[in-house]
Amino acid sequence: MAFPYPCNRCATPLSRRDMLRATANGFGAVALTALLGDRAFGGALKSNQLDGPLAALAPNHPARAKNVIFCYMDGGVSHVDSFDPKPRLDQDDGKPFAMTMEPTQFDNNGSTLKSPWAFKQYGHSGIPVSDLFPHIGACVDDLAVIRSMVSSFSEHNAANYFLHTGLGQAGRPSMGAWATYGLGSENRDLPGFVVLNGGLIPSGGADNFAAGFLPAAYQASFFRSETPSLANVTPTESAPKLQENKLALMHRLDAMTMDRVGHHDQFESAISNYELAFRMQTAVPELTDITGESDATKRLYGMEADYEQTRSYGRQCLVARRLVERGVRFVELTCPGIAGIDRWDAHQGLRDNHGLNALAVDQPIAGLLKDLKSRGMLDETLVLWGGEFGRTPFAQGRDGRDHNPFGFTMWMAGGGVKGGITYGATDEYGYKAVEDKVEIHDLHATMLHLLGFDHKRLTFRYSGRDMRLTDVFGEVVRPLLA
Repeated sequence: MAFPYPCNRCATPLSRRDMLRATANGFGAVALTALLGDRAFGGALKSNQLDGPLAALAPNHPARAKNVIFCYMDGGVSHVDSFDPKPRLDQDDGKPFAMTMEPTQFDNNGSTLKSPWAFKQYGHSGIPVSDLFPHIGACVDDLAVIRSMVSSFSEHNAANYFLHTGLGQAGRPSMGAWATYGLGSENRDLPGFVVLNGGLIPSGGADNFAAGFLPAAYQASFFRSETPSLANVTPTESAPKLQENKLALMHRLDAMTMDRVGHHDQFESAISNYELAFRMQTAVPELTDITGESDATKRLYGMEADYEQTRSYGRQCLVARRLVERGVRFVELTCPGIAGIDRWDAHQGLRDNHGLNALAVDQPIAGLLKDLKSRGMLDETLVLWGGEFGRTPFAQGRDGRDHNPFGFTMWMAGGGVKGGITYGATDEYGYKAVEDKVEIHDLHATMLHLLGFDHKRLTFRYSGRDMRLTDVFGEVVRPLLA
């Protein structure tokens, strides 16, 4: 059958076969466009990004944030003692709790317990913050305070895995690994995902920061809070040439092995990590050497405070700023170890537990927010604060609070977040979220959205399925976006 319209270059009609032959490259280009958007088929990289596993995927939309700093409050901060005031607790203090109690972790429930701390309104927004956090309170106009977080787990290990990976058991990639998988790296001499170990590794251990089924290059690198920040970062060889010879031999042996066994993720990631470790010998000491920072900057972070743990956490926050300044995509800070005090897990001695933990982190976190803002970096750095769940508005025993996953508070700042707002609400006791619940999957979806990715499209093929951080759940919380 002849095509009814003549070809522009000849007088003879164009057949269907001729038309398909002539337009084949056009159809192929359509398919090629889709393939080039996939890292596996050679998607184009930005000039400042790396080749190999740390190459960036093409974002789904313009990103508001380039980096994430997660100030992880290990153990679960009491929201009714920090960012979610409940006058009803003052009224009913010491009385039997008026709501039906859900099963608790230790089943030692006492009476209604008011907050030992007063709340004060801060900033133009007038958001109330307790006396635990006067320095962060001064930054409240930059915060989006989410008062309606909920979790599916009330036990530390499962809740930590859920917060970090979107699944309540070990084995899935951490959100830091997902962020690096999507964004790639901007610095060939530093990892894309760094955990600053302040002294306490969360329940569940290093699996909270693992790469899971993603290539091993995306797992976290641990930096210590002391000097040197990285073990074995100083070469042991007496001369640089000796180390260069060892590395050259290692490269030859690696190449021989690759020729024999072919490509393998763990093997290739190990090679990549050795090469990165070599480059980090120069980059890490410079990164963690804060002697060049001004005295005013150090004071801002609390590094001249009387309390040792304030100084320790202040150093973490300052190094976190230096990491994102150098292109590290995701930085997580863990809590400092405090002698005689268990993280934020205040099953007893609430006043001492929360008082000392807050004293350690309040000024440094506020210093981080102010420093990022003064340098013009807060607009492109997403700061996330919170723990794996909250705590009960009734006592455990006499003066503690048990785990509460039914309603708690986290906050976000910078990176495209609307500042000076509260979102969602718990009931009058602060026990359960009753308005605009935010699931952990929603939090992850919102974070990825700010980083430029549709959480439903940032996937990795594993075990015959396109896996994602949010599994089959999650919605972007759009009222939080600026």
